[in-house]
Amino acid sequence: MADATKWVYSFGDGKSEGNAGMRNLLGGKGANLAEMSNLGLPVPPGFTVTTEVCTYYYANGRQYPAELRAQVAAALGDVEAIVGKKFGDPANPLLVSVRSGARASMPGMMDTVLNLGLNDITVEGLAQLSGDARFAYDSYRRFIQMYSNVVLDIDHHHFEEILDRHKDEKGHSLDTDLTADDWKAVVADYKAEVKHALGSDFPQDPQEQLWGAVGAVFASWMNQRAIVYRRLHEIPESWGTAVNVQAMVFGNMGQDCATGVAFTRDPSTGENVFYGEYLINAQGEDVVAGIRTPQQITIQGKLANHSTLPAMEESMPGVFAELAAVRDKLEKHFRDVQDIEFTVQSGKLYMLQTRSGKRTAQAALKIAVDMANEGLITQDEAIQRVEPRSLDQLLHPRLDPNAPRNLLSRGLPASPGAAAGKVVFSADAAEDLASKGEAVILVRIETSPEDIHGMHAAKGILTTRGGMTSHAAVVARGMGRPCVAGAGDIRVDYAAGTLSVRGTTVKAGDFITLDGGTGEVFVGQVPTLQPELSGSFATLMGWADAKRTLKVRTNAETPLDARTARQFGAEGIGLCRTEHMFFDADRIIAVREMIMSDDEAGRRAALAKILPMQRSDFVELFTIMAGLPVTIRLLDPPLHEFLPHSEAEMQEVAKAAGKDLAFVKARGAALHESNPMLGHRGCRLGVTYPEIYEMQARAIFEAVVAVQKDSGATVEPEIMIPLVATRKELDLLKAVIDRVASEVSAASGVTLTYLVGTMIELPRAALQAGKIAETAEFFSFGTNDLTQTTFGLSRDDAGNFLQSYLRQGILEEDPFVSLDQDGVGELVQIAADRGRATRGDLKLGICGEHGGDPASIAFCQKVGLNYVSCSPYRVPIARLAAAQAALAVSFNKDNL
Repeated sequence: MADATKWVYSFGDGKSEGNAGMRNLLGGKGANLAEMSNLGLPVPPGFTVTTEVCTYYYANGRQYPAELRAQVAAALGDVEAIVGKKFGDPANPLLVSVRSGARASMPGMMDTVLNLGLNDITVEGLAQLSGDARFAYDSYRRFIQMYSNVVLDIDHHHFEEILDRHKDEKGHSLDTDLTADDWKAVVADYKAEVKHALGSDFPQDPQEQLWGAVGAVFASWMNQRAIVYRRLHEIPESWGTAVNVQAMVFGNMGQDCATGVAFTRDPSTGENVFYGEYLINAQGEDVVAGIRTPQQITIQGKLANHSTLPAMEESMPGVFAELAAVRDKLEKHFRDVQDIEFTVQSGKLYMLQTRSGKRTAQAALKIAVDMANEGLITQDEAIQRVEPRSLDQLLHPRLDPNAPRNLLSRGLPASPGAAAGKVVFSADAAEDLASKGEAVILVRIETSPEDIHGMHAAKGILTTRGGMTSHAAVVARGMGRPCVAGAGDIRVDYAAGTLSVRGTTVKAGDFITLDGGTGEVFVGQVPTLQPELSGSFATLMGWADAKRTLKVRTNAETPLDARTARQFGAEGIGLCRTEHMFFDADRIIAVREMIMSDDEAGRRAALAKILPMQRSDFVELFTIMAGLPVTIRLLDPPLHEFLPHSEAEMQEVAKAAGKDLAFVKARGAALHESNPMLGHRGCRLGVTYPEIYEMQARAIFEAVVAVQKDSGATVEPEIMIPLVATRKELDLLKAVIDRVASEVSAASGVTLTYLVGTMIELPRAALQAGKIAETAEFFSFGTNDLTQTTFGLSRDDAGNFLQSYLRQGILEEDPFVSLDQDGVGELVQIAADRGRATRGDLKLGICGEHGGDPASIAFCQKVGLNYVSCSPYRVPIARLAAAQAALAVSFNKDNL
């Protein structure tokens, strides 16, 4: 632990007080600036105010530690000594940037101020020093706009309108066309705007400016977009942010200056190519903001993007060679893809940042496998380099190449994948429509951090400005959303709610389709195809399968789901919900007839109609699973889901049952339940009407016989009795199943092998697991219902207030998304321990949707379950998460 009184760490001039291992204290940016300084790279000197100051700031009424100002002054003095300039000096001013730097990368979420230290006097000193008054006043207007927005809370559009007016008056189209006198006039109008907005002058004291910016960075940790980003990426509020103050270097001093952003490998495809963009005579914000069309760093990139602008490799070959050497050094040192920011001032390269690059799932897989094959990392590290949830990007359909399509426009392929949806022009509209179940495409001229909630809600993102490293591109890749950026021929009219290209107009609510892999935009909805999972995906999943100890099954009751899950590597079915097989129109009448019958004879008549349907279902599932375990949950319908509600439905049931309408209505009223989720369902149905489970057992065993006789394959079904609270319920129903097995075996001459177990989904069952295991041969934890019954929450209704609980920190996670390990998890642990104390070979699994959640899977590994079961598309996610969980457990054991 660092000395608690040391709040500031310096870096620069080939040395540093910090290093990459101090990320928690210095934040990601500060730790990596320190590390680059230690590596001898050309890093402008500066200092980092630690994350502990942020924590102190919020814990003490937004006050700073008493020692902080003196430590900042000393560190600033060190910077002055290194660069030979003085902060606030009229003739030789030091200017600084003030940037945030959280422990986890949060691109664009918090605030930055550049050119700090400029005022009406120092701007003249900068003009004299540089010999370029145009550059000096351009820097001053940038500082006023940025500081006013970030620190003084004046919306940036006021300044953009002033600038646009000046450009229009002078007939200029680019900022670079403006002269020194033009910029002086813009500065005067900017300052007048500040005076108008605040009633006071723009601050001229550099020290006031510095502390205003530091406070704004700490304050931005709690701005709405940062809060949303942290929630989406599970970043704790308690981590806080550091503040990095660094001597300015200038990419906007002339044609031998530039600024850029680059990745050591392609973050979209994972190809081992230097990838990035730069602008000559610009500052860093210009590259990501999409104000000017960026140029490619390499000739290869220029050709790939059909650019006519010179690549840095052509325009600045010496600087490019130095940058390429830095690329190799950083990637080898950090052993990961780096996202780097740089500035060229008067032909000299400076490194401003390096961090692990955000990448698509496709790129993450390829990079991990390639780096392992190159010997840069181990296979175990490769497995841990890929975020399991990100695989979701790869598992969904792509555009059908043979489908007709109507090309609307083409932009840059900023984030791969395909998506179709209704056009919306605001983040709020995207969130609103998506909450109603609509697929939407968010269309913006350019996105900003304020749009993050809409970007998350949208299926895809389209911008008319910006490049491959723009805000839209970086955030979309991190979220796994397809994105087409910089579609410059599209004209967006927010007021009219339209976008138009060469006479074609698309209105809000119309469908468009994006192909984020090609940059194409199509009118309407283009059909899609299922993905082919091979190459790096297959390699990494093979490595993962060799490491994991948890089996991964799927929740499936339809042939399509079962086949899909098998393609994704499922090792059996962990939950076949038999009631889901009954919702088809041709089956529901027979089920309703069975439920509405008021005597056993009526129920048996209806069940006789259902038996062959069930048998054929099981034959198909057993055939697809080809000897893999299949866990079949006997009927567990909340009755209200099956009861006829309309007059027409009641007439249909009455006719099928040979009853009159009045009988059906009366029977429906008698079966009505106030709380059907805690009502006559699960094993309670089997206890009162054992003929239902008898029919299902017969269908299962007759299907086993049919498959074994047809293919010779062995089928071992696992029959699961739901909602058990007592051992006696299980004893009673297991006797029914065993009797039917004996009858089918005697009639067919086939010896049947099967297991009978139960779903643990009630707290009482978890606590009584030792007794229940005397009968049960396996437990499957139904964590959806176990969460409901433990919390006393309805999964269907809790969404109305859970967001408030999450915002206020009452709950850290939605317990229906990620398993509540403290409460529900403890019940799972108790049941596992008590069950296995009774039956040592008790098979344990989990079949709620938590089975596809990486954090929940890690818990299942720790508890010692045998398998997890999840929906088909989450099977690869679970396979990778299970491997990471196994590696984590192994690492912890090795380091005890």
